[in-house]
Amino acid sequence: MKLIAHRGNINGRDLSTENTPDQITACIKQGYDVEVDIRYDNGKLLLGHDDSQSEVTWWWLAGYAEHLWIHCKDFTTLTEFANNTSGYNYFWHQGDDYTLTSKRHIWSSDGKPYDKHTVIVVEGEPDVKEYDCYAICSDYVGRLQ
Repeated sequence: MKLIAHRGNINGRDLSTENTPDQITACIKQGYDVEVDIRYDNGKLLLGHDDSQSEVTWWWLAGYAEHLWIHCKDFTTLTEFANNTSGYNYFWHQGDDYTLTSKRHIWSSDGKPYDKHTVIVVEGEPDVKEYDCYAICSDYVGRLQ
């Protein structure tokens, strides 16, 4: 099962490091995939959940693309990825039970029906023994290895 560090968190939420290039890089080097929040604004790529915290380049993003699950935070960002990129795994959702990523993975809220191809976003500490799915995305994936 694939483990996805939610915003780069692996041992609980850390607002000071989540969605930062250094934390994302560190997680990938430790073997995790990472869900990142990103906005495209005036030609810039900006990481951050509620606010644009860190600017990254398309080169940086491309270098880690195979490990990133890109949560487009607005319509402008979603259309930029849909119309002008290829090879990235991106999606948009807002409180949905399910969404489909650009690489055809089902992204699911915890507690909803799922199968072996589903990515489940788990609030709190997940018990990996309870899930038979493609991946778990959580702030606590570091406690699962």
